[in-house]
Amino acid sequence: MSTPEIDVRGLHKSFGDNEVLRGIDLEIGSGEVVCVIGPSGSGKSTLLRCVNLLEEPTKGQVFVAGAEVTDPDVDIDAVRRRIGMVFQQFNLFPHLSVTDNLTLPQRRVLGRDKAQAAEVAADNLRRVGLSEKAEAYPASLSGGQQQRVAIARALAMGPQVMLFDEPTSALDPELVGDVLAVMRRLADEGMTMMVVTHEMTFAREVADRVVFMDGGVIVEDGTPEQVIGNPRHERTRHFLSRLLDPAMADVEEEISDQVGKSEQPPN
Repeated sequence: MSTPEIDVRGLHKSFGDNEVLRGIDLEIGSGEVVCVIGPSGSGKSTLLRCVNLLEEPTKGQVFVAGAEVTDPDVDIDAVRRRIGMVFQQFNLFPHLSVTDNLTLPQRRVLGRDKAQAAEVAADNLRRVGLSEKAEAYPASLSGGQQQRVAIARALAMGPQVMLFDEPTSALDPELVGDVLAVMRRLADEGMTMMVVTHEMTFAREVADRVVFMDGGVIVEDGTPEQVIGNPRHERTRHFLSRLLDPAMADVEEEISDQVGKSEQPPN
């Protein structure tokens, strides 16, 4: 079996007395797309941030492309060059053009000259469908366009894996599709991707595997058909029912509460 691109072993993370991750084991193979779903506070984003050491684990090991991120002697900057990260917010420099937002990290981190960085920037703007916005400034772009620029910026660094932390959560609904279309193309190109998301259609259609987290642990891990289509655990079923049909979930919960009260003996 080949070495996984991402390998998480016995990962724990605590913030004071609050244990957010309670022993996570997860492998993601080369070219695999894994969507991580779960309720707010389940530890999804913390897990993602531990992969590139934006959060330092309390205990456990993380390997990316064979290098141990959690090794105290690791050259974390060298490891991070293999990892592209896309956040909820776009984090673009407002005073720089789109091209300059893409070339600055290449020149400072990778040492590319101006011409080479500009060529790579142009290639990646084409990948996300924004060649015509090369000289625009972030304030003139829609939220979806800004997020696509952020994806292009990450890709311009030549990563082996891409991490996405709720990349569409800050967008208006009509802008989500363009960002997800770019992510679909990356998946089709064979990019290894770990995606924290609530976009169930994307997870169902694009992911190789879906991981459901709750309470800092992995509750289910399987194909989209298994985890979304036919979940084994009640916690997963309850989460999906509220996510996929929140109105019906609220009605069912209210009915359940009323039935429960009616079955209680009188005081």
